[in-house]
Amino acid sequence: MDISEVVKDVSLVETKGPLKGDVSFIHYDSRLCREGSLFVAVPGLKLDGHAFISQAVAAGARFVVCERAVDVPSGVTLIRVESARKALGLVGRNFYGDPSAGLCMVGVTGTNGKTTITYLLESIFEAAGFRAGVVGTINYRYAGEKLPAPNTTPESLDLQRMLREMASRGVTHVVMEVSSHALDMGRVDHCSFRAGVFTNLTRDHLDYHRTMEDYYLAKRKFFEQILSRKPDVCRIVNIDDPWGKRLIEESGGLASSFGIDSPADFTADEVELSIRGIHAKICAPQSGKIPVRSPLIGRFNLYNILAAASAARLLGVPPNAVREGIERLRSVPGRMERISRPGEPAVFVDYAHTEDALKRVLQNLVEFRKNRIITVFGCGGDRDRGKRPLMGKAAVSYSDLTIVTSDNPRSEEPMSIIAEIEKGMESVGKHPPEDLNLLNGKAYTVIPDRISAIEAAIRTARSNDIVLIAGKGHEDYQIVGGKVLPFDDRRIGRRILDARADEAGIAGEGG
Repeated sequence: MDISEVVKDVSLVETKGPLKGDVSFIHYDSRLCREGSLFVAVPGLKLDGHAFISQAVAAGARFVVCERAVDVPSGVTLIRVESARKALGLVGRNFYGDPSAGLCMVGVTGTNGKTTITYLLESIFEAAGFRAGVVGTINYRYAGEKLPAPNTTPESLDLQRMLREMASRGVTHVVMEVSSHALDMGRVDHCSFRAGVFTNLTRDHLDYHRTMEDYYLAKRKFFEQILSRKPDVCRIVNIDDPWGKRLIEESGGLASSFGIDSPADFTADEVELSIRGIHAKICAPQSGKIPVRSPLIGRFNLYNILAAASAARLLGVPPNAVREGIERLRSVPGRMERISRPGEPAVFVDYAHTEDALKRVLQNLVEFRKNRIITVFGCGGDRDRGKRPLMGKAAVSYSDLTIVTSDNPRSEEPMSIIAEIEKGMESVGKHPPEDLNLLNGKAYTVIPDRISAIEAAIRTARSNDIVLIAGKGHEDYQIVGGKVLPFDDRRIGRRILDARADEAGIAGEGG
């Protein structure tokens, strides 16, 4: 594609060299450049692309997009722009032929629930006969492929490339988790959406956004700027969430609402929640009541079901496909995922890594308890430190026994993270790990090694106890220092359950 077409609509400050010639590749990583490339020097949080312009040129880059005047060899065209990051999305859209324009795209944003809603919508779209693609936290998947997800929402250029690949392989509907980081960095600025969903807003990512107001404004950008480009876009907002209610008020009546406690466009009736799942009737405009049965657990998953059903109906998906899609989805990886079998303690793995998410999960489990709730959790290093005591308080408030352990400590010392968590746990007593089998009241203990913590919880649990392993969910790694180590809560928990069952069987035979 000619460079003049690639930089169409980009706000140019200055050019040095001819704006003509073919662009064969576009990269923001100098190591990927080759002959005929356009290199975009994007300033990042840790590294600045301007420092790698010479490497990009040496590798064959013929065009350089940057924010600062730099010297480049003869034969290389320098294109100076106000924002290289904004330019990256635009040149990607142009180079890949604006792929989102031909797709039905749904963006899901908010603190909690995004992943489950994308799984639900994927299932609903497929039940309706569409070919769905998903971009999210767990993976990127389409046309039978599953790709690892280094970011919840990919960098703008990578996203445009992926959307082009989806379109070329027959995908018709794309469901995307839209993170606050992605919105703040403009990664989806040049995507064309048919619908946007807002789930809720609770404390998270304040190491990046600093304040809840800034966090909210990043989310509002999606509805106020990106979705406003098309007149027929559907905006779907959780009216039971105070930030969602504010978003509806600030939308000027353009948003549709879903909720349980407040009057809403989409709500639920005849609700039955149990440890086995959800039975309810979705009340939808012009649809009557849609009966649904889902193995997903808890009130928060009813919100997720309502969000997905709302988006699907507003996009014209028939009620029977909505019902079938919801019922087809048996589980979501690492989201209240049950890893135990009948006759064993009920053991769940969940991604809850914020105070609100942990509280919501535990509040739901409290409703189903027959005996004790045992919670294993930690907090990630190099992330929002303010949430650590809040998560500690949430855990001990709803658990009979809390085991504090390591999550992804990253560059921090695990015990320093745990000490900050413990500040929120002063309302209950601390006990040594060897006393766990003797405890009957509320208590907590510290076991820094995560495998040992999970093992202590499962071996301490009785058959009618509930065990929650929280924080890492679907992740199959643990980041310790600079190392990424294999680690999957689900596999470890299942292995310990199997060992426990084998030992019980041997003990029974011996008796």
